[in-house]
Amino acid sequence: MANTPPEAAEVFGERTDLAEKYVRFLATAGLERGLLGPREADRLWTRHVLNCTAVASAIDPPREGNARGIRVVDIGSGAGLPGIPLVLARPDLTVTMVEPLLRRTIFLEEAIDSLGLRERGLEISVVRGRAEEKSIREDVGGADVVTARAVAPLAKLGQWCTPLLRPGGAFVALKGESAADELKRDGQAMERAGLSGAASTTVTVPGAEPTYLVTATRSEAHSRRGGHGQRDKLDRTKQGK
Repeated sequence: MANTPPEAAEVFGERTDLAEKYVRFLATAGLERGLLGPREADRLWTRHVLNCTAVASAIDPPREGNARGIRVVDIGSGAGLPGIPLVLARPDLTVTMVEPLLRRTIFLEEAIDSLGLRERGLEISVVRGRAEEKSIREDVGGADVVTARAVAPLAKLGQWCTPLLRPGGAFVALKGESAADELKRDGQAMERAGLSGAASTTVTVPGAEPTYLVTATRSEAHSRRGGHGQRDKLDRTKQGK
């Protein structure tokens, strides 16, 4: 396992010790249970933990008077990437990690407990299920941000993520070097799913490999056409619309 890079303190601040514990947890339990490949041990910081905090660059600061903070849903969390690094870098966020496989949800709960994230005041939870399931949409829908890393092509990801977002909410996908080509291929499918203004950007995080993001916004027009999901229907009912 690689030593803690000096840039980690710049990214995680007073929670750098938690990031170090997380890296050790990935290097032991994560590798032992096959959540990460054995070749990843020496690049947990650069390729995974620091890399995932690039999502924070696409999330606005919390609005004044918003006591709950910004609610983020991370789908297909796997080993906790990007959800755990993201909440360590941005403690103002409320992060829900959605993962369908039982062994991975067990790992995620163990990671949260082992690191003592909740004891340090961080709002992070685990929900077992698939993003496209109605029960998941009802449970975690209306999010300010939905993010995912290495889960599915953009066309499919857009279909899964859009119903989980509030109107105007942000879609933020961590992708590989071919992000721009994938967006060119799947951009129209994303628009049909209700995501507008899709763009591909390269983000530089201190101490990490270059990170490629695809971002978009849930269209208000799509919401008015009834593409919302159960939670949005309930919201309109409450408003008398």
